[in-house]
Amino acid sequence: MGNSVYEMVTNRIIELLEEGTVPWQKPWRSSEGPRNLISKKPYRGINSILLNCSPFESDFYLTYNQAKERGGQVRKGEKSTIICFWKWIDRKDSDDQETTDPPTGKVPLLRYYLVFNVDQVDGIDPPEEKRVSNPFTPIEQAEQIIRNMPQRPDIKHAGNHAYYLPFTDQVKLPPKEAFKTPADYYKPCFHELGHSTGHANRVGRKGITEPTYFGTHCYSHEELVAEFTASMLCGVAGIDQSTIENSAAYIQSWLKVLRKDKKILVHAAAQAQKSADFILGKEVNSKAEGQGQS
Repeated sequence: MGNSVYEMVTNRIIELLEEGTVPWQKPWRSSEGPRNLISKKPYRGINSILLNCSPFESDFYLTYNQAKERGGQVRKGEKSTIICFWKWIDRKDSDDQETTDPPTGKVPLLRYYLVFNVDQVDGIDPPEEKRVSNPFTPIEQAEQIIRNMPQRPDIKHAGNHAYYLPFTDQVKLPPKEAFKTPADYYKPCFHELGHSTGHANRVGRKGITEPTYFGTHCYSHEELVAEFTASMLCGVAGIDQSTIENSAAYIQSWLKVLRKDKKILVHAAAQAQKSADFILGKEVNSKAEGQGQS
């Protein structure tokens, strides 16, 4: 049954990709989002996207000087995150020499700040944050898949991000109550467990065993593998179709990075089947049987 489910899910995703899908949506919200610690104002636009990609549990950010003014100290070795804003200046003060218009009026000038999360700062306690809490009823088939995964990595629930850390072999997810529905929780969980199969102690994949960078072909390929793995496991667990549709939208965003390389889609689906087999114990069992016969 397992292989037919894989095939059905893969075919459905390909159909959705060809039809065009709605933009992928993050299925959880554990807090109010990134905000400046001093003004309490939320970051918007590209800044919200940039800060949402950071791995910190707190939503509060501030500049180095803002931290220093309040008796805090950014820890040595911590890296800042860039945020940008538009500042209006007099045209005569701008560097734009190509226009023939008179040097009057205002023009926008793009500026940037470097900010740090309060988790990177000693001496400043962040204010208590409002947390979103939704009722969570476990889906037993999905729980069983997670519980029975061979060599399962450590799973931690905290913060507002979902990711896998290869060097500590740890999956990090927002609290279960932050997800809109129980089904929405298992999809990212399966996605990150899919990444974890790339560890050298499991299936092993270049996208995990070697350093990769955001936007590269290898990084995008690994994302496709993890997302296909998650969709296949959702199919096995009986999680509804809307979750798979959201998966197709997510995959479509990576296909744009890959310039819609259809070959990579097929290769990623094949590697995802191997990844899903490992999580379901099939890969491990087949290896054990092979060793017993030798």
